[in-house]
Amino acid sequence: MKKVQKRFTDKDSIALARIIANTAIDKKAEDLIIMDVRGLAAFTDFFVIMSGRSTRHVQSLAESIDKEVSSKRLSSSNTEGLQEGQWVLLDYNDVVVHIFYEESRKFYDLEGLWHDAPRLAVTEESAQEA
Repeated sequence: MKKVQKRFTDKDSIALARIIANTAIDKKAEDLIIMDVRGLAAFTDFFVIMSGRSTRHVQSLAESIDKEVSSKRLSSSNTEGLQEGQWVLLDYNDVVVHIFYEESRKFYDLEGLWHDAPRLAVTEESAQEA
């Protein structure tokens, strides 16, 4: 079993969401948002939602995020949709990442479904604070 590096053992779910957001920003994710679903969903604390310009870009974003989180000795408990590249879901328990191809994001409208969830500001500076 991998040990979590000491400097990451105290990372809370918002810090993990910001690490993921920072990686996504570096890889040119589009329309990136972090939604705080604590109190609205029992299965996670945050959604990180973003779009990719192509199916390959969606796959690349997912692979980069998973590599970055894995480098911190954390791993995804579930990954869905990586082969198709239309909607990739990365489940890190307290943070669930949704990476959409643009048209799929409009169709599923997670932001509309979870409209009560507060959005956190996503900037390079806030992402790097994590």
